[in-house]
Amino acid sequence: MANTKTKTLSQAQARIERRRITSVIVRYVILIVVGLIMVYPLIWMVGATFKQNSEIFTTLNPIPKEPTTQGYIDAMKSYGGNINIWRAMLNTYSYVIPEVVLTIISSVLTAYGFARFRFKGHDIMFTAMMAMLFLPQVVLNVPQYLLYNKFGWVGSPFYLALIVPTAFATETYFIFMLIQFLRNIPKDLEEAAAIDGCNTLQTLVRIIVPMLMPAIVSCALFKFMWSSNDFLGPLLYVNTPAKYPATIFVKLSMDADTGFNWNRVLATSLISILPNICVFFAAQNQFVDGISAGGVKG
Repeated sequence: MANTKTKTLSQAQARIERRRITSVIVRYVILIVVGLIMVYPLIWMVGATFKQNSEIFTTLNPIPKEPTTQGYIDAMKSYGGNINIWRAMLNTYSYVIPEVVLTIISSVLTAYGFARFRFKGHDIMFTAMMAMLFLPQVVLNVPQYLLYNKFGWVGSPFYLALIVPTAFATETYFIFMLIQFLRNIPKDLEEAAAIDGCNTLQTLVRIIVPMLMPAIVSCALFKFMWSSNDFLGPLLYVNTPAKYPATIFVKLSMDADTGFNWNRVLATSLISILPNICVFFAAQNQFVDGISAGGVKG
């Protein structure tokens, strides 16, 4: 009788183990297939930069039959005046990096104020700020352009129309994300810091910011990618070809007078997004931690 029970238990455990292995295999197969589908366009883009123009749209195979580097050679040329891809990328990050820094500083200060302090009009201001989250940017383009033009920022060689607004916590999504993260940080730490003699700013810099680092990295990555890929902003506020960023330079490379050499266009696009890809992979661990932790309600 005991042997029968032992045999039955072993068979049940074997069935459970087989089901577990089958479930794991199915999950991994689905993940691999979905991953290949998602990464295929990038693989195709890299392969297409080495193809002849006539071969690019005739096959789905990303591997070129007759590889050529002419696309990259043409991508280094100047289009639209005194500018090339390297100058355009330098222009891009000359305003993207200040935007990221100012956005993070202003968003952290604003989020800390809303999350930790109660002041007159707190709820009304927070509601108004959250309402701005649902306001599309296209609605603001005309009034912002008129305002910045009156300030003399349109066409500024220092990209003032793009950089200065980020110092005033204009990214509502980041503020909300940081507030959610702050709710998971116990206030006891701040009380202990106050007992040790830290003022509010010292507490923020020495205690809160290190604990907010995953969320801050996530916000910085989002802002870095959004600003790097922004086309409409530079198109509105930059009117000197030599100051054009990479997004506009890619459009300039599609010159109708010389024809659409798609290997050149794709090579230019690939070069322009390489810094974004490198930055993302360098900070992907903290990015995932920030996104997952920010979604936990305290």
